[in-house]
Amino acid sequence: MRPSELIDERIRELDDWRGETLARLRAIVKEADPEVVEEWKWRGTPVWSHDGIICTGETYKNVVKMTFAKGASLDDPSGLFNSSLEGNTRRAIDFHEGEEIDEEALKALIRSAAALNTGA
Repeated sequence: MRPSELIDERIRELDDWRGETLARLRAIVKEADPEVVEEWKWRGTPVWSHDGIICTGETYKNVVKMTFAKGASLDDPSGLFNSSLEGNTRRAIDFHEGEEIDEEALKALIRSAAALNTGA
């Protein structure tokens, strides 16, 4: 199966708020960067790339985690990063059930990550 089909399957399997959140995050990534490439890595992790990894979409029991591969190098004026803050490279955003997603701020962060990868 293609990565996009595997991501579709994961969303269907979850069948709860986590699937809905992952689907919404996926749509936001695609809206922010129409040239994004979907990948499936590390035994079942959705990955979005543009000249390198932008971010991943991991699902856990109580959180959907969006990890930015080079998050420590990104400006985050809206303060979206709330997880993996101690590392030198990655940064993550944990989304919990019922939380609002600041879509415009997230799109800006995704565009910044893609620009960092492309050197733009």
